[in-house]
This record gives sequence, structure tokens and C-alpha cells, in this order.
Amino acid sequence: MTRPNILLIMTDQQSRHMMSCAGYPYLNTPAIDRLAEAGTRFTRAYCTNPVCVPSRFSLVTGRMPSEIKLQGNGPVGLPEIPEAIKDTGLGWTLKSGGYQAVFAGKQHFPKMEAEDLGFEVLTFDERDKLAEMTADFVSKEHDKPWCLVASFINPHDICYMAIRDHAEGGIQQGVMSRATVPLDELDAALALAEDIPENEFWDKHCPPLPPNFEPQADEPEAVRALIDKRTFRAHARDNWDESRWRLHRWVYAKLTERVDGQIQKLLDSLRSGPSRDNTVIIFTSDHGDHNASHKLEHKTAPYEEAAGIPMILCDPNGVAGVVDDTNLVSNGLDIYPTICDYAGIETPPHITGRSLRPLACGQNWGTPREALQIECEIGNVVVTRDHKYLKCFHGADAEQLYDLVRDPHHTRNSAGEMADALEDHREHFAKLHPNHHDNVKG
Repeated sequence: MTRPNILLIMTDQQSRHMMSCAGYPYLNTPAIDRLAEAGTRFTRAYCTNPVCVPSRFSLVTGRMPSEIKLQGNGPVGLPEIPEAIKDTGLGWTLKSGGYQAVFAGKQHFPKMEAEDLGFEVLTFDERDKLAEMTADFVSKEHDKPWCLVASFINPHDICYMAIRDHAEGGIQQGVMSRATVPLDELDAALALAEDIPENEFWDKHCPPLPPNFEPQADEPEAVRALIDKRTFRAHARDNWDESRWRLHRWVYAKLTERVDGQIQKLLDSLRSGPSRDNTVIIFTSDHGDHNASHKLEHKTAPYEEAAGIPMILCDPNGVAGVVDDTNLVSNGLDIYPTICDYAGIETPPHITGRSLRPLACGQNWGTPREALQIECEIGNVVVTRDHKYLKCFHGADAEQLYDLVRDPHHTRNSAGEMADALEDHREHFAKLHPNHHDNVKG
């Protein structure tokens, strides 16, 4: 039996609801929608940590970021990555199994490069050239089965809206001086609004504020401390009016459409080439964006908008048009074993995730995953079918239990009202985050 090619498409900072196939009416993502029509879309998918570097570490190693004591994007004092981790990177595993392992686009790994993990690099471009070069790659015959990672940058450019609004010296000015292309993308998205009559724009086209726009009533003190660490985030929360927040949501949608167009070019080439009937496609993002929920932009806090990611698996021999809203999925833990499963390669023993292939083929996954762990800069999280439990490292209101059924937008802490659920989640937490107290302050 011919082993399939594997195409892993990644975007950056795309929340799971930011697809028209997910029912969001203020954008149009035909390329991503077509993937959903051809495969299985997982609506309960999460990243391992809602910020770039730790999440991307997981995606190419299959490990939780805490294994290298990594909590955020600025790993000050992070030791060198052990060779044992690099040597079991996804690229090396694929190569040992006879695959050509190729990485294209944004990397952003902690103290290592794609080559350290066994990949050959096709391009460092993250935008249109990335789309062109990956489209060319999949259009050709290859001597070996291949696994191609196409890692696009958008809708990440939304980050620069708040930064530019409050760029006052230091790090922020340095970021702005190196951000010519992202700022051009941002301005192009803003300019699209100028082509629509103002009343029509606000009434029909610009997304309204989300139902959880106001900060959580009993917000963990650690969340506010996180905001205050970056003055542009505090400025946005404390000074932006509702129209500015809505415009932010408009730009985020347009940048998502921008990357969807780049993905379309890649998929069109695949579908017209020699590999169209023998390629498994996985689509995901490293994390989401708060997108005005809780008066937040950017990411990092473990609310659903930042921690919940899109996840679609298209198996040419699998089921099509399926929405899995039951199984808890981790892209950072489960993509690695899924790729190994399709490639016919033994999954390394350090991998704790599970292959999603059975679910994409309409089969039973065995015992359902009861709880899923998430890490972040301010604390650790456990997600179950109906709840999310957060325990912060410091500050008041550090223990939070969210009722995902009655309060899916995380507007209040239900820990004081659900004693049995609280105890259950404390037990899950102790198993999944045994080293949590190593990071507790005070």
C-alpha cells in the first residue's frame, strides 16, 4: 500500500471560531471551509499553551512546554534544549521512516531551528512567497513520500494594531521599526473599511462586540498583572472605545481572509497535481486571539478565544463533512502521533498524545479523553467535557472553575457553586500538573 503524503498547514493566532464553516458570519474562508467539507472538524481542540513559542515547541516535539520549563514567548534564562528532545523531533522521526520532511514558513521555536528537528527548510518566507513555493512543491513528483509543514504568519499581524496605538519607546518602538510588512498588511485591512459607506459598515459589516466584552466580574488578579506587563495591552483595555474594539475585530477577520487566500493557492496546486488523491491534510493554528473578549487583544490568558484552536483532518479515505464536538483534542500532543500513524512509523515512547486517524475514518477512539491539560504564563488549566479549571500561580481569585455549558464565554467563576465538580477537577489537575507548585509565587 502506498504511504500517503502529509500536508500540515498552520496559521498563527487564529481562534477556532474564526472560520465561516464554524458559523462566524463576518468573514469568508472558502479554502478552510473546503477542508472542513472534505474531512473532520474538531470543535473541542486546544493548544498546549496559548502563545507562539511554547505551542510551536509542542507541535514539533509532541511534548508539553513545561518539560523544558517554558511558559511564554520570552524564555529568559531558558537552558539549551536537550539533544534528546531535538533528536526525537518530528522531522527526524519522519526521516527515519523513509519520509522527506520539509518545513516552510514561520518557525519561532525555543533555542532551536527546524533543521535541529530533522526538517529541511524550503523557505523562511511567511506570506505570499510561502504560498508560491509550497504550491510548487506539491505540484511535483517526489522520490519519497513527503511531509510538508506550511506555516503561515497571519492573522498574527493583528498584534500590531494595539502596539502601534501605544508605541512609546523601548521594546515597542523596536518592534515597530522592524514591522514594515505587518503594518502594511494592517493598513491594507483597515483600508478595506474605507470602501464601504460608514453607516453600512457599522450596521452590516463590522463585527459587533462579543457577548463577553466586559472583563470577567471575578477576574483573576494574575490576568490584570499580565495585561500591565505590556503597556499597549493596558492602554487598549483602559482607553479604547467600543468602535476601536469593533474595528480591531474587523481587521482580525480581514487578516484571516488574507491567509485563507494564501492557503487556497497551495490547495489548488495540490488538487491539480500528482498527489491530490494520496495526501492527508491537517489544518490548525498555534493559538488564538482574545479578539475583544474580556477587553483583551493578543493571547496568553487561557480563555477559550486564545486557547481554542481550529483543527481539521482530511483523510482521502476517511469521512467527510463531520463535526466532532465531543472529543477533547490537543494539537500539540495529538498531531505528532497522528502523522506517525499515517506514515506507518512507530510513535516514539515519549509521546503521550493520541492519533486522530480513527476519528477521521469514522471509527471509535476507544476510551474518551476525560481531561486535557493546558499551560500558560499565569497558571495551569484542565479542560473536561463541561468545565474548565484554572489555577493561577499567584494573586487573588487564583482558582477558577468555568461552566462551559451554562457560561461558555467565561463571564464568572463557578467554583463556589459546584463543590463536586470543583473536587473532580482538582483531582484531574493534580494528575496532569504535578509540578504546578514549583511555579507558585509567595
